[in-house]
Amino acid sequence: MNVLIVDDYKTMLRIIRNLLKQLGFNNVDEATDGAMALQMLRVGTYGLVISDWNMEPMTGLQLLREVRADPKLKPVPFIMVTAESKSENVIAAKEAGVSNYIVKPFNAETLKNKMTSVLGDF
Repeated sequence: MNVLIVDDYKTMLRIIRNLLKQLGFNNVDEATDGAMALQMLRVGTYGLVISDWNMEPMTGLQLLREVRADPKLKPVPFIMVTAESKSENVIAAKEAGVSNYIVKPFNAETLKNKMTSVLGDF
């Protein structure tokens, strides 16, 4: 399965890629903002998106809304990653159709649990 990770912070992309590798996911693509991710999603095939919330020019929430508004992309599981655990953010993400939510910092175990809840056992 191809996984798309989206974050404007290169170090975070590397951390998530390494965690995914530990979990057996080697087909991982990276985007550094929501607009780039949306282009990649429209031309590629992904089984999961893991996206940061705070990015410019398109935030993770805006990306999520675009994905859910596109009939072809709508079924793709989408996990939001953020340093913010404010309840209004969680509610906004749920209303936009997020599959699951991870608050930074997190480890491989947390990522695996969130992915299992979205994808089933892998």
